[in-house]
Amino acid sequence: MANDNGSPGFDPGRLDWDKGDGLLPVVVQDASNLRVLMLGYMNREALEATLASRRVTFFSRSKQRLWTKGESSGHVLELVSVDADCDDDTLLVLAHPQGPTCHLQRASCFPSAPSAFLSDLDALVARRERERPADSYTTRLFESGTRRIAQKVGEEGVETALAAVAQDETALLGESADLLYHLTVLLRARGLSLADAVDVLRERHGAK
Repeated sequence: MANDNGSPGFDPGRLDWDKGDGLLPVVVQDASNLRVLMLGYMNREALEATLASRRVTFFSRSKQRLWTKGESSGHVLELVSVDADCDDDTLLVLAHPQGPTCHLQRASCFPSAPSAFLSDLDALVARRERERPADSYTTRLFESGTRRIAQKVGEEGVETALAAVAQDETALLGESADLLYHLTVLLRARGLSLADAVDVLRERHGAK
């Protein structure tokens, strides 16, 4: 079953390798935002190499050999988890891409593949924290310190509440967006992420 540590207990022997003459289709998603990145194929040896190396490896039908994604470009896919569908003949892989997945230098081989925007925002805020570009409002927030960022979250929370009772839907949505953004920055300032907060919600939901 899929998990968040590379699926060390995943058993390739459970899969129906005979159905596709030894090859199974593999859908790869970005573990951070769930964008579909690509479709490839694995034989058993490729899957075993993926699990052992933690880098996603396919069987190339054109080269007729094992092919680790990024072996030439360096844009590897770092394995997070692998899971099989209900018929054990298709794989779903979650990975962290190290650079563009598509040979056209796009994030995904599917140009319109959707992603979870809040995850993209969180990743952007994390980059701003590391790189601190001089012309960035996010940089100025980080450099103002946690106390000031927390104050901004409080202000945006009040403005969101006021918009809910005294303004129209457009104003409420605008204030809500400001609140989410500043909360994302505050969490990063404390070494946390939106995903960490979502994990708490997920745990609470599971406990109900």
